[in-house]
Amino acid sequence: MTTTWITTPISTDILRGALDLQRTARGLLPHRLPAWARAQYTDGQLAMVEAQPAGVRLAFRTRATAVELDTLPTRHTYTGLPPRPDGVYDLLVDGHLTDQAGVTGGDTVTIDMAAGTADHRSGPPGTVRFTGLPDRVKDLEIWLPHNETTELVALRTDAPVEPVPERGRRVWLHHGSSISQGSNATSPTATWPAVAASLGDVELVNLGFGGSALLDPFTARTMRDIPADLISVKIGINLVNADLMRLRAFTPAVHGFLDTIRDGHPTTPLLVVSPIHCPIHEDTPGPGAFDPAAFSAGQVRFMATGDPAERASGKLTLGVIRDELARITAQRAAGDPNLHHLDGLDLYGEADFAELPLPDRLHPDTAAHRRIGERFAERAFAADGPFAGHGS
Repeated sequence: MTTTWITTPISTDILRGALDLQRTARGLLPHRLPAWARAQYTDGQLAMVEAQPAGVRLAFRTRATAVELDTLPTRHTYTGLPPRPDGVYDLLVDGHLTDQAGVTGGDTVTIDMAAGTADHRSGPPGTVRFTGLPDRVKDLEIWLPHNETTELVALRTDAPVEPVPERGRRVWLHHGSSISQGSNATSPTATWPAVAASLGDVELVNLGFGGSALLDPFTARTMRDIPADLISVKIGINLVNADLMRLRAFTPAVHGFLDTIRDGHPTTPLLVVSPIHCPIHEDTPGPGAFDPAAFSAGQVRFMATGDPAERASGKLTLGVIRDELARITAQRAAGDPNLHHLDGLDLYGEADFAELPLPDRLHPDTAAHRRIGERFAERAFAADGPFAGHGS
């Protein structure tokens, strides 16, 4: 039997978690920073990760039993290392993960770190297909790959599509590093913010940017302007492994970041989360670097290159940052009862590292992401937690 396909225009009515939708020559590119913010610093790393749609999903109501989504992925490979796994698309039916798929084709960017070059090769769009869906009205979500730039080309179904009616769920706005974006998680709903959002029954807007949680003022202003019922910021690891600033700059930068968020959200529950356990940077400053011995063996592992003695001159470590974030939030909370602090070691500490080590010494695997997400939900969404309560 021939399927009669209905093509539905992709628009913000059925796209969640993106802040901007850019029309390209071949489709629509979701962004997690607005155009004005992207223009303020055209860093290649930031441009890559903010266009990787962590937490971005198509959400619609339909009787369709078959869905096709044409996309154009951009995959990044590194000379001397094995190819990264292709991005995964997660299908949720009425909130439950029921299928996963991928696409072929797409563009490839080959990065040679030794030569400092990047070779971009174009490829055709591919199609992700989900079939055999229950023949009833249902809510579908297609979560896009969290680690792969994805242009959206066309959405086809064998029954009409409509936006999901408003359910009154609270919007949780989160900012963090590659760990929040989902590095080393195997699929988009396996990242710790997605796990926590599901357990907390909230709508996630994930501003986790790999290598780019650097207290950038444009990120704070973006968060200031986004409607949100709950806000969290996870601060620390990128500041250490980038060796970006000293303690003298860090403290006022944190205050400024929080001040800007408060300009738009004066009473919204705001949770400051310190770094999870990461042995290479607990007491050793950055910069971080690839471990050359691992790299020569075709593996990715990270190392710290700083000197622990440099803490005395203001260099940042994870231990220094945890202490200072606890002090800053305690100071501010005296006049801001909706400001809260969560120690990252409560999410993933030394004992967790012994059981579920970081495969590359920096990023959690899927099992550790689940543990972090579950613990965040237990603490943040508990009856006495900072995100307690239901409804908007």
